[in-house]
Amino acid sequence: MYYYRYESAEVSCCFKYLMFTYNIIFWLAGVALIAAGFWAWSEKGVLSDLTQVTRLHGFDPVWLVLVVGGVTFILGFAGCVGALRENICLLKFFSGVIGFIFFLELMAAVLAVVFQSQVKQWINDFFLANIRAYRDDIDLQNLIDSLQRMNQCCGAQEPKDWDLNNYFRCNGTHLTREKCGVPFSCCINDPADSVVNTQCGYDVRSKSKGQWSDFIYTTGCMAALENWLPGNLYTVAIVFIIISLLQMVGIYLARTLISDIEKVKFSY
Repeated sequence: MYYYRYESAEVSCCFKYLMFTYNIIFWLAGVALIAAGFWAWSEKGVLSDLTQVTRLHGFDPVWLVLVVGGVTFILGFAGCVGALRENICLLKFFSGVIGFIFFLELMAAVLAVVFQSQVKQWINDFFLANIRAYRDDIDLQNLIDSLQRMNQCCGAQEPKDWDLNNYFRCNGTHLTREKCGVPFSCCINDPADSVVNTQCGYDVRSKSKGQWSDFIYTTGCMAALENWLPGNLYTVAIVFIIISLLQMVGIYLARTLISDIEKVKFSY
């Protein structure tokens, strides 16, 4: 019986070390993100009292950093070790997970286009839930402030949304100094001011609604997002294409290495 054998079958050093270099970058990025996440938690005292993780009623941005860091670390580690040790199982795990993530990204993009109204409603509800928890977590507070300042908006639909927060609501029994106000990130600041006035939003909503626009942004962040997206559609598309290409390169390198390793094993 005749068996076909590959002539001089070998694993390409070029693809092997390209795969290693590609993954070492992501592995180090994963380590950095995990370290940053635990540092943020240590600053908030979460590491000394883990029950604080369950007390937050809104979104803790540290969770996102840790999840992305953890996935990046695992994939980077699998790719690095799989390339150096020529381990088919690790390389298949790497390419399979990357392919699955790419599929999820495509599905999310398609669903976002098909179910636009539902996605808008979900984002709106998500923003309102985090307005309620604004003072519960410093990272969440900084995230909302950054979004409002960058997009020159206030609240999800309007500044009145801040009535949902216990500190800013307007009612007769509410006695905090921030009553009927908004966070400083809603304020229209003079570019010449070098110091941020964190009390600029105090009592703003106790004035007549027609006067609000003199002191704060009156556009909701949902409307600001809808206005921003059409003008930056090409930027979003380019970012998505670059991420997709990086994922495809990783899958191609892994599958090429797997093919080379299998050829070498078969040749023996």
